[in-house]
Amino acid sequence: MSMRHEMHTETSNKMSNEQSQEINNAVSETRLSTRIKKTLKQKLAALVPAWEGRVQDIPALGEVSSGPCAVIAFAEEVPKSAWAGYRRIIKISPYVRSEDGGAEQVEVWSAMLIAGLHQVRLEDEEGGAFTCLYLGSTDSDRVDSGSGMITRSLRFGVYVPEPPQRASENAAVSDPWLAALQRWTVTELGTDWSVYGDSWPGGYKMPSVLWRLSGYSTAVAGTSALEVRKQWIGHVLTDDTSLTNQTTSHLVQQLALQSRIPMTQVGSESNEASAIDESHTRYATVDEATADMQADAYLNGQIRLTLTQRIRRPVSNAPLMREIHHNKGIQ
Repeated sequence: MSMRHEMHTETSNKMSNEQSQEINNAVSETRLSTRIKKTLKQKLAALVPAWEGRVQDIPALGEVSSGPCAVIAFAEEVPKSAWAGYRRIIKISPYVRSEDGGAEQVEVWSAMLIAGLHQVRLEDEEGGAFTCLYLGSTDSDRVDSGSGMITRSLRFGVYVPEPPQRASENAAVSDPWLAALQRWTVTELGTDWSVYGDSWPGGYKMPSVLWRLSGYSTAVAGTSALEVRKQWIGHVLTDDTSLTNQTTSHLVQQLALQSRIPMTQVGSESNEASAIDESHTRYATVDEATADMQADAYLNGQIRLTLTQRIRRPVSNAPLMREIHHNKGIQ
């Protein structure tokens, strides 16, 4: 077989594999979209009983709705988020007849949809979790030309975290700062809380806290040390606004009061319980901790935390100069 033929075969196989992967991804996303839409329809039917279960796809040409209902439509895809996962925009449009309340009823239903979906964790029939975030309304109230009903389009972002296997792989290589921060959080909140690192995992639970690294810097601290600074973002997610705010405040306050977070022992290969001996434990110092209660809990996170630690600079292996002799005389 000639080299040219081998190269052609290799290229063809590569293209075939890439095409197969693209097809598999497309099929996977189609199934995911179907599950999301089905779950949302069930949720909307429960939120607004007046629709009597009439939560529909976009009507076919010539098809006209005769009673109060809602329509779900997928809009554009959004670039994937490193910590929030796959993102897709959906539009939910409530429809109401003028004699049933018109624009005022649309306003009431819109408020119910926002309250019932914004930052709410939903789970599909296969156990996959996703979150909806309200993004606003793109247009004003309008009269549908076909049915004569009044409607409004509400935009929501649907966020689907990474599959569990990828999350576990990421957890295996997480740095000791993150591990220490997670241990500290569990100690503060208890085992009823789920504490995640780096990104939301598939099937995530609530109440939960996610810590992720947002910045890293170093600075010289004297002749033999470096100061390492890491900026973290904390996401506090629950199904109750009061509990979310209370927990966020508690974590920020305790970070400020304790000022240091214990890490694993220096040079020790033992497990997490080894970080108890005060004389051998290295600490990360809390430099600053703040909270924004208005921030989006799932996507942006409420807590901004800066941790610092001093580490020894590596010592040069070059031979040391011990003595210098100088003789002014010339022989």
